Formats: sequence, structure tokens, C-alpha cells
Amino acid sequence: MVSLKDIAVKCGVSIATVSKALNNHKDISEATKELINRTAKEMGYLPNSFARALKTNKTYNLGVLFADEANNGLTHDYFNRVLNSFKEEAERKGYDITFINKHVGEKCLSYYEHAKYRGVDGIVIACINFYDPDVVELIQSDIPVVTIDHVFDNRTSVVSDNIKGMQDLVTYIYQMGHRKIAYIHGADSSVTRNRVGSFYKTCGELGLTIPDSYVQSGIYRDPESTALLTRQLLNLKERPTCILFPDDFSSIGGINTIKQYGLRIPDDISVAGYDGIFLSQFLEPKLTTIRQDTESIGRSAAEKLIAMIENPKASIIERVVVEGRILIGNSVKKQN
Repeated sequence: MVSLKDIAVKCGVSIATVSKALNNHKDISEATKELINRTAKEMGYLPNSFARALKTNKTYNLGVLFADEANNGLTHDYFNRVLNSFKEEAERKGYDITFINKHVGEKCLSYYEHAKYRGVDGIVIACINFYDPDVVELIQSDIPVVTIDHVFDNRTSVVSDNIKGMQDLVTYIYQMGHRKIAYIHGADSSVTRNRVGSFYKTCGELGLTIPDSYVQSGIYRDPESTALLTRQLLNLKERPTCILFPDDFSSIGGINTIKQYGLRIPDDISVAGYDGIFLSQFLEPKLTTIRQDTESIGRSAAEKLIAMIENPKASIIERVVVEGRILIGNSVKKQN
């Protein structure tokens, strides 16, 4: 392994000069920094992470706490893109990623204990039961935390603009002539409450009265429950002309059910999704949906968390709201 001494001998300078140059100290000339950094790269030098941790009191390691209700893990179409963007930004700034859970081998730990055990500098929390006592313990701890799609008074959060997203989607469907709009929403969460509230508020502003039977409580990313609830809507005496699904992946269950009833989309009934995942644009027909800006959400979460770690005295509690955009497909028909 290449050492600072090896680089110093090669460049004809002291070990202290090499250390200062690699750490970008101002009292080293730019020419010397360039020579030492170029030589270090050519020699294949890699800094020792343990030594760096001792010197800076940081591990350059970020924790990720992520566990959705359906246990999809990183196959989750929406959050895997958010976390990939988070990972790319973290790595660009010299940080590694560790997933936080409740187990180290056979030993069971709280999330806080695992975070301390791994020595992470900060944690991003996404898609979990935010009311879990172990999550609350972490939120109230001394570890820097950023939450995604959930807001705590004492923590910085990055959230998708679910209120405007639903408003845009309902308004578009209304403009396409629909007045009987049903909504199958996901399980209770701050995201769901914002979407449902925005759905009712937008419908009210447009002069629409929504029967209770038109709004059904389902599960995110669960085609089976969506299929069952779609059947209930189709069996209504006065069925809706358009159904909004919890998310694009769940919409597959609803679409298949509609086809099993011998109905055509959008000729007989219209549908729309939410999230804008890659798959949605290859369904038949192509799904009208809201594309959430996963790249900006993940990148912003990493930027805010790293800023809190590197400059804690300047940290402020922020709520970053990231807008999405409507993707107009072929699943919503213009009503006469």
C-alpha cells in the first residue's frame, strides 16, 4: 500500500507537505498541490479511512433507514430511484452508504443503537413507519437526520409536492370532461393525507361532489388490493368514468380487473396513476400519471444531510418541497 512517505520521497518534499497538499491546505502552493495530487494518483494512493476518521472525528459514512410496508426493499420502483440519487450525490462528496436495521448478526438492536454501532455521521429516513418508537428515538437523538416524504417539526425534510401533484392530476381529468372521479389511495401516512386532502379540495373547487363510495382505502404498490377495490368501484350502480390508482405499480391490478370485466381503457373507463415510474409509460395504454422528481429528491436529501454534518453550527430546520409534473398518456379519454 502506498504511504505518505512514498509520495514524499517521489516528490522530494516532506511528509507534512504531502499531508497538507492532499487535504488542500492554503499554505501550500497550487503548483506543489498539483504535483503531489498527480503523483498520489499515479502511485495509486488511497487515504486510510480509519486515520481520516480519527483526524476529522467523522466516518464519512451515511446511514439509510428504509423499510416499506410491503417489504419490497430496493425493488421499490419509486424509492430505489430516490435512494440511487442520494447515493450518487453522497459518493460524489466522498461519503459511503450503510443501511440501518435492527440486527447485527443474531443480536437485535434499536435503529439508534445500530447507527451508533456503525458510527454513521448522519441518517436519511424514507418509507417507514415514522411513528415506530425506534424511529422516534432516532429522530430525537443527537444524530443528524433528514427525512424523505415525512415532516417532523425538529428535523429537515425533503418532500414531493403531493398536494400540487394531485391538484394537477384531478384538474387535467376534469378538463378532459370527467365529473365522476374515483380515487383508490394508499395506506395512511402524511403522503396519503396530503393526496386525499388535495383530491377533495380540488374536486370541491371544481364544483364536484364525490360520493363516499368513490374513495377507497388501499395499499401502496399492491396490485392485488387495488384489483379488489377496482371491482367494488365497477360494481357500483353509478360507476365512475375515471379511477385514480394509488401508484403506477398498483394500477396494474386495476387495469387487469377492468379488462376482465370486458371494458376498454379509455373508451369505456379512464384511469390514472401516480409516481411516473419507467413501467408506466410502457403499459397499454400508456398511463397518465404524475412523475415525481426522484433525482432532485434524493440529491437534495444528501446535500442537506452533508451540510448538517460538515457545518453543524449553521444548520437550520428546512422543508424542501420538490414539484413533480404530469405525464399525459392515453389512459384518460376526452368526454363529450
